[in-house]
Amino acid sequence: MTFINKWLRSDIQNIKAYHVPKSENMIKLDAMESPFLVPKDLMKPYLTYLSEAVLNRYPNPGAEEVQQTLRSLMDIPNELGVLLGNGSDELIQLMALACETDDTILSVEPSFVMYEMIAKFTRLNYQGVLLDDNFEINLDGTLNEIKRTQPKLIFIAYPNNPTGNAFDRESIHTIINESEALVVVDEAYYAYSEDSFLNEVANYPNLVLLRTISKIGFAGLRLGLLIGSQDTIRELDKLRLPYNINNLTQASAKFLLKGKDRIVANANIIINERQRLFDELTAMASLKVFPSQANFLLIKVDDAKVLFEFLKANGILVKSFAMNPQLSNCIRVTVGDPSENNEFLEQIKSYYG
Repeated sequence: MTFINKWLRSDIQNIKAYHVPKSENMIKLDAMESPFLVPKDLMKPYLTYLSEAVLNRYPNPGAEEVQQTLRSLMDIPNELGVLLGNGSDELIQLMALACETDDTILSVEPSFVMYEMIAKFTRLNYQGVLLDDNFEINLDGTLNEIKRTQPKLIFIAYPNNPTGNAFDRESIHTIINESEALVVVDEAYYAYSEDSFLNEVANYPNLVLLRTISKIGFAGLRLGLLIGSQDTIRELDKLRLPYNINNLTQASAKFLLKGKDRIVANANIIINERQRLFDELTAMASLKVFPSQANFLLIKVDDAKVLFEFLKANGILVKSFAMNPQLSNCIRVTVGDPSENNEFLEQIKSYYG
């Protein structure tokens, strides 16, 4: 037995690491990123602005200018508080750290895997509640588990990853009202959805929203935000590590996120491409395509493992759920730019003859 095996917590040793496949020279449609680069006409002024970042000093601890930029981009009311994280993952972990040992985190399944992983990292219990056959919240089952486990945190992705649908709004209202937990509505895909709980946060003391800029073109900046009441954000801010948003991310965000019209236009391109992909794939008898409010589609196929390998061999990377019993033989494909989507469609049509 090695030193690390003797030293490390046994439950951590039993966790499978979060796997990120290699994607060099591939059309990358597996991680829900935006396909749009910084426009060429912005690159020179952006680099000039970035060059003025002060790297020998710690960053602004509260990143207030970034917060104001995000408020403008996302129309966040001034009455609400905003807390920034190094990606939304850090904010999920921060809320888990606010819990007592042996508290429970509850979420629906299938959903974002980091809810369960971070529960395990932080020695909390995790309780998943299966969605119904239409990937909707099983409200009775969820309320029963809330009553039984008395969770401290409830995570609801809206729209949900990896299914793409936005759950019934009234079901979420019921969960918020019937629980003493902090309910976290994760709106990572807000830019592609027809709905949001942003205007509801002020109505519920136990509701907060998670958002990120990763899905709107800036995954490389690693910047997420938590939106809640001023009281809630002030208390949770005590758990934030100092200087967690670095100077280069702050400078980039202040410059690039002011282009709201461009960001919204790019999101609309993805929404239109999502519909085009949905229509063309739905016309293929071998596929079942699930409606989506996100920047990806979940597709049920005959053999996800074989199709995944075929696409990979032809230079396209998607996410396979071949071995997941709840998503048996499903793949998830990110909506790319028109040329990427055309290549994906061509390969799918080639595979199915």
